Amino acid sequence: MRFVLAFLFLFFAQPSLTASAAHAPGYRLEQLRGNVYRFTAGKYHSMLMATSQGLFLTDPISPAAARWLRGELETRFDSPIRYLAYSHNHVDHVMGGEILASDETTIIAHQYAAEDLKWTKVPTAQPELIFRDSLVVSLGDSRVELQYHGPNNGRGSVSMHFMPANVLFVVDWIVLGRLPYRDLPGYDIHGMIRSTREVLTQQPFALFVGGHGSTGSREDVARYLSYLEALYGAVLEGMLQGKSLQTLQAEIQLPAYRDLDRYEEWLPLNVAGVYRTLEDMSYLRMREDSRGEDAEK
Repeated sequence: MRFVLAFLFLFFAQPSLTASAAHAPGYRLEQLRGNVYRFTAGKYHSMLMATSQGLFLTDPISPAAARWLRGELETRFDSPIRYLAYSHNHVDHVMGGEILASDETTIIAHQYAAEDLKWTKVPTAQPELIFRDSLVVSLGDSRVELQYHGPNNGRGSVSMHFMPANVLFVVDWIVLGRLPYRDLPGYDIHGMIRSTREVLTQQPFALFVGGHGSTGSREDVARYLSYLEALYGAVLEGMLQGKSLQTLQAEIQLPAYRDLDRYEEWLPLNVAGVYRTLEDMSYLRMREDSRGEDAEK
């Protein structure tokens, strides 16, 4: 009887244990190229550059993620955190900065990100090294080149080029292997296209790492850009023909990108995001040549 009861307990308890494990954050720190590492927390990524003169970190992501990362750094590296750089202002990437920062740490952000974090009273470590266009941070023989490409996602979103490992890091406005997030909340589709074109015309990178999605090559980033351009072009053309959002969501398919993650769920939402931008920012519906089935009566 004891054996039967024990078996039944394990059998019925197993689903809850499995469900709990399935919801556990997937924390890991993996070496990518040279002294550059990627920190993963579930579906989020940030970066680490390790040198003999200290560590350069990017987004802490969350307090829980930052606590795990701090413990991992203390175990694997005998170096202080010299710099913590925020990719942009969004709270799902910058929270937990106070857990990683110490008196030896300089917090970095673009001026628009720093301004927004202050104005909205975000409870994280506030930036103290603030830049406008570009910034180069050197640690020993390594460096990180931070650059602002204009509006694209949130406020003050920048690229970070880790050298000499030659790894480019961008959060949110370039995502490989997946469609952009839902209906593009906080995104500027014009800026996403312009900024992605810009990074492709600059110094070639050996590896791309995003704040979400997979790593990849320059060719992968170019394909992502082609998706943005195809999406934008299809929505713009439809709006100029006077088609409603509902019609465009039903008609626009872009089958060449069917292999991308979330294609089925998010393509109609991506269409809505571009439609909203053209309506709100470009006032497209106020043009006589775009009035059609959903024009004002």
